[in-house]
This record gives sequence, structure tokens and C-alpha cells, in this order.
Amino acid sequence: MAEEPIIEVKDVTLGYDDTVVLEDVSFEVRMGEIFGILGGSGSGKSTLLKAMIGLLTPVRGTIRIDGIDMVTAAGAARQALLAKIGVAYQSGALFGSMTVLSNIVLPLEEFTDLPAEAIERIAQTKLKAVGLQAAAYKMPAELSGGMRKRAAIARALALDPKVLFLDEPSAGLDPVTSAQLDELILGLSQELGITFVIVTHELPSIFAVTDRVLMVDKEARRVIAEGQPQALRDHSDNPVVRRFFRRELAVAASD
Repeated sequence: MAEEPIIEVKDVTLGYDDTVVLEDVSFEVRMGEIFGILGGSGSGKSTLLKAMIGLLTPVRGTIRIDGIDMVTAAGAARQALLAKIGVAYQSGALFGSMTVLSNIVLPLEEFTDLPAEAIERIAQTKLKAVGLQAAAYKMPAELSGGMRKRAAIARALALDPKVLFLDEPSAGLDPVTSAQLDELILGLSQELGITFVIVTHELPSIFAVTDRVLMVDKEARRVIAEGQPQALRDHSDNPVVRRFFRRELAVAASD
């Protein structure tokens, strides 16, 4: 795996109005790896994701993707940067009034000048990549939860991004479907060489697919751990990290 970072987050502080959510966050994501962002409810992991995909401006700090600053890029430069990333949201965010194929076609129509036949051919290829070619003309409401997740990934792949961001991809799925999605992510990583950034709290998926993870904490308001998930589970000296990976409840001080 290449050691060159494709994402560089440096000294980033995030918040809403006067409330600081995370402070002084710094880390790198290497090209081609599957990187996890972990944390409990309200820890700021989704806030960090929003900043990385350009939906939230940091209070301070820099976020660079493929060498371009997400914070300061504007106009054509920002559009070019956004074309380098794909995002699959937790809910799928598919347009319910459009077929699955039309959902995949949409970003291709918006961001390319390709003819209609070429766009449809590319969209069909993306659906095939996630195993949904037979569902091309179905509506999102006709799909199972796992199929909607796959359709969202196909749409995120439409523009051949360098980085694919997944927000809680396994949320709401049964263990078998979740494991199948993990296999898809690993397959896409190996076949396409895409860098994945995954926000999740699902331990089976964390251990199955991620190369490295970082963990943020609500009370500390910062990164409290970074490394390989197995190493953090087995060797971390931070009790919050140990409880997360071992699914242990906090012990009251009086016990």
C-alpha cells in the first residue's frame, strides 16, 4: 500500500455557533487504504465527515484532499475537487421518484458533457460493480435496505472518485447483509484502488475492512486514539477506547 497521503487534516477545530465539537484534529489518510472514523453518539465523527466533504467550514485548520485545500478552494477548483470524492450517506439519500439507474445517471449528467448513451453505459457499469444490474429500473422503495446501500455506493462511484466517504454503511442492516456489504467494500478497494473513509461504530465491520482508524470522544472533544483496530482493542491504555472495542459499560466511581 502506498504511504503517500491523499487526505491531510491539520489542526482542525469544528463547531456550530459558539459550541466547539472537536479541537485540534490532525491526521492523514493514505492513498488506497480503508480508514475508519469511530466514536460514540455525539462524539463529532459525523461533524468531521461533513467538514471533510465540504459541507462544514472549520473554525480553523486545513483539510487537503489530493493536495487541494477543501477550505479555501472556490469556483472551478472546488468543483474539480468535489468530483474527486464520492459520498454515500447513511440513509442512502436516493431520489424516490427516480429509478435506481436514473439516480446513478444524475451526477454524470450534472458534472460531465458525455452523450446520453455513454452516461447510461457508465451508470450500468457502476450498478454491475455493486451487484445491482438487475435492479436498474426499479424504484428505491422496491429495494431492500442492503440494496439501497449498494445503490448509494454505485451513485457515489459514478464520477470515478479517488476517495469514497461512507456514513454508517452498515446501520440498520442484519448481520448477513452487513457482512456482504463489507465484502463489497473490500472488493471495490482491491479492484479499483479507491481510498475509503468510513464513519461507523459497527465492530464487526471495523475489524473486517479497516486498515486504520481514529477515535474521537465527546468529553475530550478531540482524537483519543489512532491506529490499527486490533492493536487499539488489545493494547490501548485509554479506558474509553478499551470500553468501545470491548463493548464494556463504564464502571461507576463508587463501585
